[in-house]
Amino acid sequence: MGFDPDTYAWDAWRPEDAYRRLANVAAPWCVAAGWAVDLFLGGGHREHEDLEIAAPGARFTEVVAALPELEFFAIVDRQARSIDEGEAVLRPPSHQTWGLDRAAGVWRIDIFREPSDGDTWLSRRDESIQLPYDQLVERTAAGIPYVRPEIALLFKAKHARPKDDADLAAALAVLESRRREYLAELIERVHPGHRWLESIRART
Repeated sequence: MGFDPDTYAWDAWRPEDAYRRLANVAAPWCVAAGWAVDLFLGGGHREHEDLEIAAPGARFTEVVAALPELEFFAIVDRQARSIDEGEAVLRPPSHQTWGLDRAAGVWRIDIFREPSDGDTWLSRRDESIQLPYDQLVERTAAGIPYVRPEIALLFKAKHARPKDDADLAAALAVLESRRREYLAELIERVHPGHRWLESIRART
């Protein structure tokens, strides 16, 4: 039986906290979403309420094993369901898995369980979008892995809230022309006619 995820507040780890805990995990995990854009920009771009990381769904258990202090719940239909319930709560379209620090009574991390094919990442929005993990994942000078910003922004485009608009604007100021073109190609494929395309293409 599930419960409302809002039962507990967020007091998220920072990317360096996750990196320290997951340093010995062989599965190709990386920081995702807003923090990924922030790490690409060098950090300090804006405040973040949570921390999302992505990992191959097939190797999710490797990440969980490295975080014994947390209890994990799949977020299914706006309910937090224990992963102990088995495959029923982990299969698509469910992909978010929140880690609860039961001792502190707060959520610490959200793990995205992503489709993959061996060493290749597959987009859950459109599986024709594929990248080898060595092209999907970039790293900070300190070694923290993060998803390349074009992919982070592709997923942000679906809802495109003010914070997502701000992430796009900050990234466009830094991205090379060929990477802006790639971003436009991805968004056009998944969200044809998206309002972001004009501003992206204005810079290419």
